[in-house]
Amino acid sequence: MTSNSKQLNQKLINKARALAGIKGYVTNLNIPDGEVIAHYHQLFRIEAAFRMAKSDLGARPIYHRKRDSIEAHLTIVLAALAISKSIEMQTGISIKRFVKLLRPIRTGIITINGNELIAEPEIPASISTILDKLSSGH
Repeated sequence: MTSNSKQLNQKLINKARALAGIKGYVTNLNIPDGEVIAHYHQLFRIEAAFRMAKSDLGARPIYHRKRDSIEAHLTIVLAALAISKSIEMQTGISIKRFVKLLRPIRTGIITINGNELIAEPEIPASISTILDKLSSGH
């Protein structure tokens, strides 16, 4: 190619066209090919769950060095993801919306002359309906 002319690399173009749409899967599992592909297609659910954990739950990187700390952290993260998914499935609303709806509901403890009083929140009917779905398991 000279400095004044441009050419297409036809060999590379032909190779790219021949490979267009082809995807390879490598696994160490002894399962049928179709099952490998089906599991790969479910990958977006895992990616969505981790995006949800990072954004909706406010997760951020935590740096651990000891194996026990790493395993404990992963256990907590995976438990949070499982609980979040369960909430979404039972209520039909996103975990982001669920957290936003419940965030203002707080219980307070008031101490007057040494006596503790618990100030329970008023829970709107719309939120009670959502909480009922969770307690019924549906």
